[in-house]
Amino acid sequence: MGKGNGDQRRMVIVAYDDAQILDVACPSGALEIANRHGAAPGYSVELATLSGEEARSSSGITLGGARPLPTVHGSIDTVMVVGGVGSWAATQDERLLAQVRRLAARSRRIASVCTGAFVLAAAGLVDDRRVTTHWRYGEWLARWYPSVAVDPAPLYVRDGDVYTSAGITSALDLTLALIEDDNGPTIARAVARELVTYLHRPGDQAQISMFLSAPPPGDRLVRDLLGYLSAHLAEDLSTSVLAARAGVSTRHLNRLFSTHLGTTPARAVRAARTEAAAHLVRGSELPLATIARRCGFRSAETMRQAFLDHYGVTGDRIRRMSDMPEPLAPSGAHTSGS
Repeated sequence: MGKGNGDQRRMVIVAYDDAQILDVACPSGALEIANRHGAAPGYSVELATLSGEEARSSSGITLGGARPLPTVHGSIDTVMVVGGVGSWAATQDERLLAQVRRLAARSRRIASVCTGAFVLAAAGLVDDRRVTTHWRYGEWLARWYPSVAVDPAPLYVRDGDVYTSAGITSALDLTLALIEDDNGPTIARAVARELVTYLHRPGDQAQISMFLSAPPPGDRLVRDLLGYLSAHLAEDLSTSVLAARAGVSTRHLNRLFSTHLGTTPARAVRAARTEAAAHLVRGSELPLATIARRCGFRSAETMRQAFLDHYGVTGDRIRRMSDMPEPLAPSGAHTSGS
């Protein structure tokens, strides 16, 4: 195993029909920018499909320039399997799984984005590993592959030489983590700045960050604060702290929130924390105390009261009410029988 391609880090992205195009675009785009900012060794990115033909993304856009998986030889730095609605079919394609296993044996590390974790699990590459996937499908990954330790809450997880990430744009967070591991924080920050994104969200940050059930506020300061608080739910988000961050008085901040959101900063923070916690309750089997801590509540009882105030039901009730649709179990998945 090694970097491959001479002194470059060879990155092989595995795709298939009905893959999520952002799962390909986020890593490949970030790696290309890292090269321009002096990554050393630089990255060479290859897209590979089973036949080498174009892969049709779930959006209908085709992904060209792929090479056949059986022709990928030599050392590889990282093999990354993307996700998307086509991942269910991919888990049942033994030819594809065999190629993923072969490439993994040649790679320094393996990675997946979103439901690409199902493909790694079907290939037997993440047994007894801690992995994550899109919060909506964590329950099914754990059910179908009980030998895999599934944590559906974090943005991404590293377990030794295995990296897995959550849904879609978390591929960017994962790739920034890979870039930082390889090159240090300076280049990773430079890539994040050019991408106009957060400077590397930590992997254990909750996947759910903001819920746009209402139109975005017209005031830029309010919008920026909402973006900040949604990405820092576990931190001190008192009105005084938010006002200091915005460079305004608490009185003025209260007036802005009242005008543009019809609520106070404290209530907006509580609503964001409550909605984030509700999504994790529905989409994971994490203990309520763990969810409360990750979403910024002082205790599970405080979160319980927030659920009662916001939804009229408790967290346990929300978990039982989950309406998450169950996709068809892939053949060969070792279900628990539940």
